[in-house]
This record gives sequence, structure tokens and C-alpha cells, in this order.
Amino acid sequence: MKQISHEKYTLDCPSRQLLEMLSDKWVPALIIILSEGPRRPGDLQRSLEGISKKMLRQTLKNLEIWGLVDRQDYETVPPRVEYALTDLGLKFMEPLALLCHWAAQNGDDVFSIYSKKLAAAGKLELPEDVDGGLTAHHLPQ
Repeated sequence: MKQISHEKYTLDCPSRQLLEMLSDKWVPALIIILSEGPRRPGDLQRSLEGISKKMLRQTLKNLEIWGLVDRQDYETVPPRVEYALTDLGLKFMEPLALLCHWAAQNGDDVFSIYSKKLAAAGKLELPEDVDGGLTAHHLPQ
């Protein structure tokens, strides 16, 4: 695997800027959902538990500005809008799929270690029924 030099990871580093952009809370989930095909805003909101209409609009607008998503306005009554991934957005699915695979393979271990360290520091009490650590659903937000 190619090593990344930390010396080049400055504020103006393109990799750093792009990773900060793409690591937004809702971006990966929206990319994954849109990889299945065009979606209307209401469908996207129903698919993303917890996202507000305002946050959905803002995130989709950012993805559109970054060139990862296209917005299609249909001149119908009532008006209809659909969002779809661009070719560039589809290309992002490859590294995102690798990250999702890594998370599926290692997520339990990460959350177990994290929860044990929080508990050891007195910042989290482990429920009696939890043996070997917690999952993300147990941890404070």
C-alpha cells in the first residue's frame, strides 16, 4: 500500500481538503444511496434517518457544487426534482466501498476498544449485559 507523507498533509493539501469535504456526516450515506440510481429529495430524507430537510438541501447542494451529484428539474405540475451521481460521484464509490468493507470487518473491534477505554477513564459505565464492549449504538453522541 502506498504510504502518505504526513509532511505534505498541510492545510492547503488537496487530499486533506477533499477528505474533509467528503467526510461530512451525511455525504457517504447520500453517495451510497444515490449509487443505486436517481432519487427525489423526499425519498432521500426517508432513507436517511435523522437528517433535516435543511441539512439534506445543503448537503445535496455541496455535492452538486463539488461535481459529484447532478440535480434534474422536471417542468411538471407539481414540480419534480431528482438527484443522481455524476461520473465523478460514481468513481467515488470504489474507495467508499473499501472504507465500508473495512468498517464492517473492524467496526466491532474499534467500538469495543473505544468503549473499554471510556469505561476505564470513568466516562462510561458498561451495562451488565454487555460482554466485550459496546457498539456505536451504545455510545454517547
